[in-house]
Amino acid sequence: MTENASPRDTLRDFIDTHFDEQVRTLAELVRCPSDNPPGDCAPHAELTARLLEAMGFEVERHEVPAEHAAAHGMRSVTNLIVRERFGDGPVVALNAHGDVVPPGAGWSVAPYGGEVRDGWLYGRGAAVSKSDFTTYAFAMRALKHLAASGTPLAGSVELHLTYDEETGGMTGPAWILSKGLSKPDFVLSAAFSHHVVVAHNGCLHLEVVVRGTSAHAARPDTGHDAIEAAATLLPALYRYRDSLAARPSRTPGITHPTMVVGLIDGGINTNVVSDVLTLRIDRRIVPEESPEAVEAELREVIEAACRPLPGISVEVRQILLARPFAPAPGADELAALVCQEASEVMGKPVTPIGVPLYTDARLYSEAGIPTVMYGAGPESLLEANGHRADERVPLDELRKATRVVANTLHRLLTR
Repeated sequence: MTENASPRDTLRDFIDTHFDEQVRTLAELVRCPSDNPPGDCAPHAELTARLLEAMGFEVERHEVPAEHAAAHGMRSVTNLIVRERFGDGPVVALNAHGDVVPPGAGWSVAPYGGEVRDGWLYGRGAAVSKSDFTTYAFAMRALKHLAASGTPLAGSVELHLTYDEETGGMTGPAWILSKGLSKPDFVLSAAFSHHVVVAHNGCLHLEVVVRGTSAHAARPDTGHDAIEAAATLLPALYRYRDSLAARPSRTPGITHPTMVVGLIDGGINTNVVSDVLTLRIDRRIVPEESPEAVEAELREVIEAACRPLPGISVEVRQILLARPFAPAPGADELAALVCQEASEVMGKPVTPIGVPLYTDARLYSEAGIPTVMYGAGPESLLEANGHRADERVPLDELRKATRVVANTLHRLLTR
């Protein structure tokens, strides 16, 4: 620490000095695919662990048993935990996920290239949320440097890097907490934009199997057509979807519940009456809704539409239920602190909002831990092209987010 330098100045100077290294680290993380599906993410975890160890961190590798991983749609999962203890005091966990959705088509750059262009770093996972692997790791490094320079700190910081957010988090944060591997007092979780997020939607995925009776196309009257039944079911689902606009959420940043039919599969051949059709539904649950009531309501919509159809039966199976993220006791104070630090670094007011997606943050909050989402990103996830072609993160925002997190950690460990 230079003479008379404040802790904030010391943190800022360390982050600025090491920022080129931070960008190179992010590019290397992006260049290693970790698509989910298929969810074979252990190789990326090993790369990440080696990069962290090269920075001087001790990295714990927690491999999830294959059977448990497979039960939650994953091929391989290794969760990483880094712990830095500065003395007695609160434990602050920093959580980001390294699994990403497959890149799809339409990219103007290589999806795993980590290319920097016009102040943005491009690639799948650049925004969601490999950027915050580096935001949190380099904020921790800055804090270690501050402590080594003589600033007293009281408490611990943990890095939780997990790999199943895209499939619900049950082998990531949920597994870490259930196994007692960590008991944090506060959590910062990746947010994908520079807002402070204190609430988000939940999500319900249902698989609907419509069954009829197959028949030769020359005698369709001898069968019961599952595809034709779907022609009755789908309008009922879309009428239900349209009705959701009349249920506004009271949470800033969240409009109302939504529903999408995302997958349809059916038919045997062109000349056969289909006996089975399968579709999958995504229903987003706003914080004010009960997930159990939402599922019961949607099941009744499906069953009521199919009930009058002769020779047709329907089965409904829950694929995923992610509850909404709502503040745990003590989260308001944490959110106010992060907003204060973010406003100072960003040079503009940053206030708490909700977002319509779902994340791992809910799992920490459900455990009663004050949790706030904050990390690197632009004004909105849309601007970052999250889950779309040309996903990207602005490097200036990456630097600023790292400063905000470092300043917040300093405040939490000196109160």
